[in-house]
Amino acid sequence: MKISIRRKITIVISLFLILGGSMWYLNYHKHHLLNQKLQILEKKDDLLNTILESRRYEKNYFLYLEPANLEEALSYAKQADEKLSKIIRVFGRFTRAKDLGRKLEDIRKYEQALATLLGLHRKGRSFVLNDELARTFSERQERIRALGRKITVDMERMLVQEREYVNRLVRESRVYHLLALVGIVLLSFFVLLFLIFNVNRPLKSLEDAIRKISEGDYKNIPSISKGDEFESLVTSLNHMLDELKRRSEQLVQSEKMASLGTLTSGVAHELNNPLNNISTSIQILLEELEEGDLAYQRELLTETEGQIQRARDIVKALLEFSRERTFTMGRVRFRNLVDDTLKLIKGELPANVDLRVDVPEDIEGDMDARRIQQVLINLILNGIQAMPDGGVLNISACVNKDIKGFCFEVQDTGQGIPKEQLSKIFDPFFTTKDVGKGSGLGLSVSLGIIEQHGGRIQVESEEGNGTTFTVSLPGR
Repeated sequence: MKISIRRKITIVISLFLILGGSMWYLNYHKHHLLNQKLQILEKKDDLLNTILESRRYEKNYFLYLEPANLEEALSYAKQADEKLSKIIRVFGRFTRAKDLGRKLEDIRKYEQALATLLGLHRKGRSFVLNDELARTFSERQERIRALGRKITVDMERMLVQEREYVNRLVRESRVYHLLALVGIVLLSFFVLLFLIFNVNRPLKSLEDAIRKISEGDYKNIPSISKGDEFESLVTSLNHMLDELKRRSEQLVQSEKMASLGTLTSGVAHELNNPLNNISTSIQILLEELEEGDLAYQRELLTETEGQIQRARDIVKALLEFSRERTFTMGRVRFRNLVDDTLKLIKGELPANVDLRVDVPEDIEGDMDARRIQQVLINLILNGIQAMPDGGVLNISACVNKDIKGFCFEVQDTGQGIPKEQLSKIFDPFFTTKDVGKGSGLGLSVSLGIIEQHGGRIQVESEEGNGTTFTVSLPGR
């Protein structure tokens, strides 16, 4: 789904407002909670004072046995009941209503115990003259004191906890204010980044691309995957560049056809050699059929097959740039591939060229064996042709830990390549050989094969001091 720049800006501003509003709401919620807690603290403090008054009159009663003190204690206990019930009703969701419910039960038990004791006092008048009433009085006294003590301790502990919670809320409120400030700064920073990456940077990329186009560089502009007007603009510009390149390639193709016409005799010569070898092998085979030397006949057929393969490779080299061959990767032991390749070109190896192979048996890699073999053939033949007066052709390989793969080199001691031509040797149809000795497609095809494998091919050469081709193939 494509989103326009206008919509993106609207979304960013909306997010800014939503996040800003959320931070304001969180701060408001904290202030509201703090205000409620302060009111609860005030109510609970008043509740504790009421309970302490009830306890004071309770103690006076047990000291002087005056019913007026017991009545006052009962009155304050009822007030405590009412105040705690109101706290639960009004502020229940801001405090621990379940804990307060248990404390309310304790207050009501305390209130009931006071009322029962008051009833006993009015009934017995003097607990000293009646042993049973005296015993009941003593039990009630202990129960009332235990309940009162528990209620007082619980309320004092609850007040301490509430004060600690309020202090924590005050500290958190300060932190929230600081976080809100930091949040606003960060939001502003992200808005700035949005403008840089979604507006300023695409404009800068387009400016640089248009400047390169004006300088004659027709490479496609890197895609801007924004889904907005910038992406559409880049797509349109790339379509324009593709059309310019297509027209330019038509001119290059015309030049290729002209070059191909010039090189026809050379290509025909390269095809004629394997065809002559095939014809000779078949003639000899026909003559030897009656003698029944199967080993020799098999050798002739094998040689014929190799020459046919050579002819096919030459034709495929010409077709490489016009069609795509099936690319199949597989695990290959490189030494075996080198040996198979050398068998194919043994007829091309002059007696005055010393071939040296230094390829370990254990080097393996994932590759298209047919295509890498084509690279080897091209590089080896180039090396042989670069040494018309003889020399040394060295094929070596080693593991490359940097790319988790391996490298192989084809080195000759031939004529070398002039420095000014090194940058052109991989161009299609470029050749330093005489007409009839090369099509100019070998190295260009080799480069395409190596790049298809994700590797690279490099060349080092100095005129008169030979040439070294280094191929690096990554591991999989």
